[in-house]
Amino acid sequence: MPQLDNAINIFALGGLGEVGKNTYCFESSRSLILVDAGVRFPEANLPGVDYVIPDYSYLRDNRGKVKALFITHGHEDHIGGIPFLIRLIDVPVIYAPRLAAALIRHKLEDHRIRDKVEIREVKDGDVIDVGGDFKVTYFRVTHSIPDSFGLCIDTSEGRIIETGDFKIDLTPVGPNFDLASLSRYGTEGVDLLMADSTNAEIEGYTPSERAVRSGLKEVFEKAPGRIIVSTFSSNINRIQQVVEEAVESKRKICILGRSMENVVSIAREYGIIKIPDSTIIEDSEIRNYRSNEICILCTGSQGEEMAALSRIARGEHKYVRIMPMDTVVFSSNPIPGNGALVDRLVNSIVKQGADVKQNGLAFSLHSSGHPSKQELRLMLRLVNPRHFMPVHGEYRMLKIHGEIAEEVGIKKENIFICANGDILHLRDHKITRGNHIPEEDIYIDGNDLEGLSGQIMRDREEMKNDGIVSIILTLNKNNEVIVPPIIYTRGFAAGENTHVVRHAQIHAKEALEKCLNRHCSLEEIKTSLKGEVEKYIFRKTSRKPVIIPVLMVG
Repeated sequence: MPQLDNAINIFALGGLGEVGKNTYCFESSRSLILVDAGVRFPEANLPGVDYVIPDYSYLRDNRGKVKALFITHGHEDHIGGIPFLIRLIDVPVIYAPRLAAALIRHKLEDHRIRDKVEIREVKDGDVIDVGGDFKVTYFRVTHSIPDSFGLCIDTSEGRIIETGDFKIDLTPVGPNFDLASLSRYGTEGVDLLMADSTNAEIEGYTPSERAVRSGLKEVFEKAPGRIIVSTFSSNINRIQQVVEEAVESKRKICILGRSMENVVSIAREYGIIKIPDSTIIEDSEIRNYRSNEICILCTGSQGEEMAALSRIARGEHKYVRIMPMDTVVFSSNPIPGNGALVDRLVNSIVKQGADVKQNGLAFSLHSSGHPSKQELRLMLRLVNPRHFMPVHGEYRMLKIHGEIAEEVGIKKENIFICANGDILHLRDHKITRGNHIPEEDIYIDGNDLEGLSGQIMRDREEMKNDGIVSIILTLNKNNEVIVPPIIYTRGFAAGENTHVVRHAQIHAKEALEKCLNRHCSLEEIKTSLKGEVEKYIFRKTSRKPVIIPVLMVG
């Protein structure tokens, strides 16, 4: 990235063209600060992947400039990438709201890296000066998790507002949105607004979180047996409402799912979720109570295979099975890409005789934590920015948000629809486009913190779609054939394709003979066999299985 005098470079490593892995960067000639460091949860087409994180190569190459990480709130798509980030670069300090700070500490303890970074807790109105280049002020917003904030970032070249995730909820579960500070910033002058775009397609206002309470109350009043409520473990405001209904209806509460247990434990410790000790029971105690005295709160509302609700539905949980009198509540909407997983889970539960309640016209069981169009218009009016960059959304959401900004009077040339890696320059209160830094998704598989490249994921996709072909042969030390090429397949050969495998084996033998006549190296032999078999199979089947030559020297 070329250095342009005193310009402030603004770019995202994640969060643009996607919902998740929010990571926004602000860079001066001397310093670089980050806002959030999130993960994206994998779609069904990413086999074996637990998380998707940004490519941190640019930060690694400029590690000496990184001064601080500012966290807006404690959701995984804003804090989940921190263990991977701080293993790669030294982040001197993380500023985070109290609840987010607690969740981050717990996450780092799980990864055994807590002592690598200082975490400082912040509250509404706190101002942090970063080396004279950035002055960051926290202001409270309303969202689906307590302690959610937006940021006012003042620089020598102009002012930036980054909203974080928000909705303008006038009857929130928790503190009110600090609209007064936001309005004051707008009156003083804002050069760039970066605002949440997740619900930009939805007209009107996002319903208040309190609207969910009546739907939950109706479920609790009418359910004849156990109530199983599944929601995001990080949706603490929703969990609190479920807990209150359970206590009012004199039901015991059993919490299932590791992430749910962790979040509820931390929120109780901080007094954010209030559950009487006498109300909570272990899963092994459920059988000691009548079914209409039980409320189970669990993970799995997105149909995740290993989450508690999926394991219960498959009959794999030690103490809990789906029963005909159960009422199962999905208190969330499917994330894009998860709809099929949720439908499959719902069908499985219904087949076992339970009554499933989902958000819809009959019941209001979920309210988004993100702003719809009228709230976006209000945000734009209050801040009245000179320039606008929609963030946190898929491309169509960003584009619609840009159109909303144009509706309320922002000039089209001052609206920037960006992709991850695109750079904006802020200089003398004006925004211009810059270059693009290389970026790609990094895929985290199990405990491999190094991550997998896009090429490995493309190989997995090919294996899933077209199978795998292995070419196995043995040579002696003099490059004489001991065992000629034999082809084994998985997920490829069936029926009419079996003759293709036989002929591919002939092509492999012919390729080997040519290589031996030319006295090729072992690597050249492998390349030749792979290329010849790959070309033949594609010519005959139009398929591209992953081809792996295995050459043994005896």
